[in-house]
Amino acid sequence: MTLRLYNGRMEHFTHYETLDVSPTASHADIKRAYRRLAKQFHPDSNRETANHDRIAAINAAYEILGDPQQRQSYDRQLHDPSGFYRRYDPVEVNNRQQRTAAAQAQYQQRKTGRDSDEQLQRWLSQVYQPVNRLLLRILNPLADQIDDLAADPFDDELLGDFQLYLDDCRDYLQQAQRSFRSLPNPSNVAGVAAHLYYCLNQVGDGLDELERFVTSYDDYYLHTGQELFRIAAGLRRDAQTAIREIR
Repeated sequence: MTLRLYNGRMEHFTHYETLDVSPTASHADIKRAYRRLAKQFHPDSNRETANHDRIAAINAAYEILGDPQQRQSYDRQLHDPSGFYRRYDPVEVNNRQQRTAAAQAQYQQRKTGRDSDEQLQRWLSQVYQPVNRLLLRILNPLADQIDDLAADPFDDELLGDFQLYLDDCRDYLQQAQRSFRSLPNPSNVAGVAAHLYYCLNQVGDGLDELERFVTSYDDYYLHTGQELFRIAAGLRRDAQTAIREIR
């Protein structure tokens, strides 16, 4: 039932009367009637005929009549005089609207949470993990490479091997930079992304210094490159720590 003001007094209307359809109307007829009335009385579509109470009653009527099972139950109550006027309860309608709004808010919150989780997992798999693996390929071999080179820094074969290592590192760095730029980072991993960004920069500067050593034989560049790699390794560990805290 719907209770609304009519000719100066409050009267009860069935949901069929509210939608201006016959009790024998088809589902399609009910749907068309609902759309017509909703368009007529909704404030967003027609300000001149907008009526908040009327649109609320129309929505409540369609909620029942638009669902075959609820419509059957409602029709049975229409034929039961004891339940005829109990069908519409303003408090119950208000409570139902509040429950609907709460359910919608909870759904949106869960959906937002799921979207955030999916975005985080995608960033971890497509950005963080590939970049981390490539950084290890660059940083981990440096100590052994320098130990090998220490046997004779002026030996052409040893220098050639060292240069091959630097060439590989340059390729790994470019791959890591492409992966890093492939996706925007979620807001909750902004700190991790910052550590990786500065780490990649330190690696690039370190490679420049190490390549200068190959052409100049000046130990200054070798030690500077080592120090830059050491800083980069610390930034990579900082990123790891930040990831564990997020998880």
